[in-house]
Amino acid sequence: MAIKYEVLKECSKTGARLGRLTTAHGVIETPVFMPVGTQATVKTMTPEELKEMGTQIILSNTYHLYMRPGHKLIEKAGGLHKFMNWDRSILTDSGGFQVFSLAKLRDITEEGVKFNSHLDGSIHFFTPELATEIQMALGSDIIMAFDECIPYPCDWDYAKKSLERTTRWAARCKKVHSREDQALFGIVQGGMYKDLRRLSVEQIVQLDFPGYAIGGLSVGEPKEVMYEILAYTAPLLPKDKPRYLMGVGSPDYLIEGVAFGIDMFDCVLPTRIARNGTVLTKKGKLVIRNATYAEEFIPLEPGCNCYTCRNYSRAYIRHLIKANEILGIRLTTIHNLYFLSNLMAEIREAIKEDRFYDYRSKVLTEMGEEDFSFVGGCEEGF
Repeated sequence: MAIKYEVLKECSKTGARLGRLTTAHGVIETPVFMPVGTQATVKTMTPEELKEMGTQIILSNTYHLYMRPGHKLIEKAGGLHKFMNWDRSILTDSGGFQVFSLAKLRDITEEGVKFNSHLDGSIHFFTPELATEIQMALGSDIIMAFDECIPYPCDWDYAKKSLERTTRWAARCKKVHSREDQALFGIVQGGMYKDLRRLSVEQIVQLDFPGYAIGGLSVGEPKEVMYEILAYTAPLLPKDKPRYLMGVGSPDYLIEGVAFGIDMFDCVLPTRIARNGTVLTKKGKLVIRNATYAEEFIPLEPGCNCYTCRNYSRAYIRHLIKANEILGIRLTTIHNLYFLSNLMAEIREAIKEDRFYDYRSKVLTEMGEEDFSFVGGCEEGF
């Protein structure tokens, strides 16, 4: 098998679970957050820096790598791991989200999706088979089935039609997938309808994938709606296989996602907001470019052990951000990625010691009702 997943411990009061996921490139302790390396790089970070802050697995993007530099070139380089000098695990998405959100003039048929490149307008045709072939060429450890991403809101009839097409596409992906060192995950869709989520789970689980993702959430719906659908959907998935919530990465969503039984998360949030001069702290977000921090000669978060907080002050980082210096966004990015990596490590320890319920309450209370919606979405770009 390409991957092995074990549940090591379950929380006695929530659905949280401590696990171990083994791929061809190492062992991943779950729950885990995956930084997004859209174009074969986590923006401004070197692989060595990512390892130093405890990153176990990163996500990269099939659509973008197909567009530039091309999956054939990466295959010629020896695969994505060698191309980007990353010897730990990589998950690639199928490109479905980007085709449906970035590309223009989409034409969806049973065969696949015809679309225009967001780079130069050239015409391309993505099929489940091509999406799978690209990911096999990239050589990532975990790959995703090609799915249709519906907008929010979406009516019940189209959501049902779409999820059934996603199921048929998943079967086609599985049929052509042939790399034994790579795991193909299925994706559950169904919009904001519980009956359709159940139907999608039943259909996708029948195809027997080694892991399952929940897609189509955090796409603009109210937080309460997302939690309701997630709370309903996650327990329907097999207990003995990893569960991945796509495109979710704010601290509150991570904590609640873990409570609902999710094992894997990804999002551009920590890197994107870092480039806007916003950092994550245990008391919520801190907008470092604000004038109030001009003479604060303390770390971004006192007590944080990241490289940034050990060496630089709020005043200095604010100066760098205001002056548009590259070092500024590197330092904020390092802090944000470390913050989430450390948060997940704390979550794992809390589950291990069966105190996650209390930990969750404490952290969410300290953080308050923070709103991260202004940076929503799953697409990384300058």
